[in-house]
Amino acid sequence: MALVLKRQIKGIPVLEVVAENARHEPLPLVVYYHGWRSAKELVLTQARKLAQAGMRVVLPDALNHGERLQPVSEIPSWTFWQSIQTNLAEFSLIIDYWQQLHLIKDDLIGVGGVSMGGMTTAALLTKHPEIKVAACIMGSPAPLTYARLVRDNVRQHGLQQPADLGLLTSWLTAYDLTQQPNALANRPVLFWHGTEDERIPYNQMADFERQIKGQSYAQNVTFMTGQGERHLVQPALMTTITDFFVTHLKIKSE
Repeated sequence: MALVLKRQIKGIPVLEVVAENARHEPLPLVVYYHGWRSAKELVLTQARKLAQAGMRVVLPDALNHGERLQPVSEIPSWTFWQSIQTNLAEFSLIIDYWQQLHLIKDDLIGVGGVSMGGMTTAALLTKHPEIKVAACIMGSPAPLTYARLVRDNVRQHGLQQPADLGLLTSWLTAYDLTQQPNALANRPVLFWHGTEDERIPYNQMADFERQIKGQSYAQNVTFMTGQGERHLVQPALMTTITDFFVTHLKIKSE
């Protein structure tokens, strides 16, 4: 049975999901991020699967979401990028909390997420070599490309946006995985995307797959395509994600 425990880590509301009989034992740690206009509770099914397979799973509420819900800015996409940036800033706080408790087994740290959480995951890979395994689900490894697409769509719809919005979000350059693909560093990373995704274009994952194909730093990267799939995680995919973490965090079944 998986326990779901509410915690506050440096002001970050999180859920800890862990097998009841292993609650006080060091375990591989997986931080798993929810999507845009969602909340930590909506990735609980995935977290329970991971916990039942032997991991301690931490589900944070992103800034402006869940327990931290705030009105969305009138500036298009501003709240979205602010939420991702805060996820990136808070990741080390979450890891440090569990390290101080000596509850991370053998420094086995994983990260994953869906949609906005998938973008967070890909961005974290650029700066955190301590991450051993990752899963980017329905997210883009190319935030600069996605940001340009959003700005173009806003212009096409005649909506108002700051002329210097690109400059205001220039921090994305430092966290764009397509700009520094060697940051993959031969780590096991799963990318999954549906071909009919109506929110984040499938081609951004497909372009990245072509970009890194055959590179030594990408030998452990797995790309999966959901033919005809839209912006939705099906139960079978949750099992695939769990199996990926089990295999690459080297968790032995009892």
